Amino acid sequence: MTPTKPSNPGVRRPVDLARAHGLSAQAVRNYERDGVLPPAQRSPSGYRRFTEAHALALGAYLALIPGHGYAAGGEIMRAVNRGEIDTALRVIDRGHALLQRDRETLDAVEAAVPLLVGIEREPQGRNVVPISALAHRLGVRPATLRKWERAGLLQPARDSATRHRLYSPDDVRDAELAHLLRRGGYRLDHIAGVLGQVRDAGGAEPLAASLRQWRHRLTVRGQAMLNGAARLSEYLDSGAGTG
Repeated sequence: MTPTKPSNPGVRRPVDLARAHGLSAQAVRNYERDGVLPPAQRSPSGYRRFTEAHALALGAYLALIPGHGYAAGGEIMRAVNRGEIDTALRVIDRGHALLQRDRETLDAVEAAVPLLVGIEREPQGRNVVPISALAHRLGVRPATLRKWERAGLLQPARDSATRHRLYSPDDVRDAELAHLLRRGGYRLDHIAGVLGQVRDAGGAEPLAASLRQWRHRLTVRGQAMLNGAARLSEYLDSGAGTG
């Protein structure tokens, strides 16, 4: 039987919290079970009794997700609900550090676009590097480079005797751009299309358009972090994490 709505206006059912955010009541119960929401009291009949604090906690968690993601958002909320505010702040700090790193990476790519696209192709066989050297340079595994090749991102030549892959300066350039765009969250098929257009057209516009989209995504993420911080601060001001 569905419980009747509590007479105390400060007490809320799972469905009351859920409806405010377009969630299911079960999702709210799961959040409490997982520690994202603080423990709820139970009625004599066993129903959960949520309060305004739970509503603030749910709002904070959902606001943290766009900027920090589900995993980090949950980690933040669980730490707060345990009273470990410093732990929660460290997770937030990591998120901002990653955002700053991505901004610096994007700045570097944008500054390098004219040079990267304008590099003249060197004669085949000069200054080529093996797959191990290129993987070390990028900080990835050789298997990652082979995967990028299958996706059309890279087009290395092969040694006629050993059949080992040989990466020219242009291949290295493409690999660096692919690596940077992967850091920006782009799918392999999208990166392959961008690199293909750059190779065919010899212009920077396709890459520049992708970088503009990437900067927009970073701006949206930064604004989402601000919104999440505001909602989390509101939850903390209500007395969360104080014991």
